[in-house]
Amino acid sequence: MKNVLTRSLTGLLYIAVIVGAIFGGRLWFWGLTLLLGVLGINEFNRISNKGRISNTTGLLDILGAIFMISAGSVISSPETLPGFLAGWNLSTFLFTYIVYLLARFVAQLYVQDGDALAHYSHSMMGQLYVALPMSLLGWLYTLTSPVFVLSVFILIWLSDTGAFCVGSLIGRHKLFERISPKKSWEGFFGGLLFCLIAATALSCGFPEDFKGMNLWQMLGLGAVVCVFGTWGDLVESLVKRTLGVKDSGHLLPGHGGILDRIDSLLLVVPAVMGYLLALAVMAF
Repeated sequence: MKNVLTRSLTGLLYIAVIVGAIFGGRLWFWGLTLLLGVLGINEFNRISNKGRISNTTGLLDILGAIFMISAGSVISSPETLPGFLAGWNLSTFLFTYIVYLLARFVAQLYVQDGDALAHYSHSMMGQLYVALPMSLLGWLYTLTSPVFVLSVFILIWLSDTGAFCVGSLIGRHKLFERISPKKSWEGFFGGLLFCLIAATALSCGFPEDFKGMNLWQMLGLGAVVCVFGTWGDLVESLVKRTLGVKDSGHLLPGHGGILDRIDSLLLVVPAVMGYLLALAVMAF
C-alpha cells in the first residue's frame, strides 16, 4: 500500500512539473528539456559504463547535451534563452557542439577509466538516444503549441494506461517475450485504442492547435505515438537487459530512474517530428 501511495504521489508530481513547464512558456520548457536531458545522460553514462567513467568525460557529455538541447530551443525562437545565452543563435550552438565532439575524443586520451572504445560508444549513444530527442522536443514546442506538446505526452500516458489495463485483464499473446515478458498484443491494441479515441477527442476539442490536420491525420498521430512509444519502452528494456540492470536509477521513488519515465518519449518525439514533416511534404 505504501509503495502504491509513493508511486502515485511521484507520478502526480512528475505530471505537474511537465504540465507547468509546458504552459509556463518557452523558457520554462527549455529548462524542462535540459533537466530531462542532463539527468538522462547522467543515468545512461552511469549504467552503461558500470560507474567507471571519469568526471571529466562525464561533464563533457553533459555539456554536449546542453548545447544540443539548447540548439533545438533556439531554432525558431532565439529569445527563448536567458542571460548571456540570449545572444546565441543556432550557429553558435552548433559550433559549441562541434567543440564538444572534438574535446570528447581528445579527452579520452588523457583519462584511464577502462575500455576507451566502449566509453566513446556510450557517449555518442547517449547523445543520440537522449540529447537529440530532447533537442527535437524543444523544436517541436516552437513549431506547434503548448496544447500540441501536452497532447503528445497525454497520448503516451494513455497508451501506457490502455496497454496495462487491457493487458492485465485479457493479455494472453506475448508481444516481445524475449525483451519484455509482460507485454501482450492485447495490451498493445488496448493502448492503440486509447490513443485513437484520445486523438479524435483532441481533434474535436482543440481544432486551432491542430490546424491543418484532419481527423485521419490525427488518428495517424495517435497511431505513431502508440507504436513508437511501445518501441521506445522495448528499446530501454533491451538496454537494461543488456547491461544487467532492473531500473535505470532511483531518482523517482516507485518509478525508478528518469530514463524509465521518458523511455517512450525518446522515440516518440523523433517519430512525431518525422510524421509532421511527412505531412508537410505531402501538402505541397
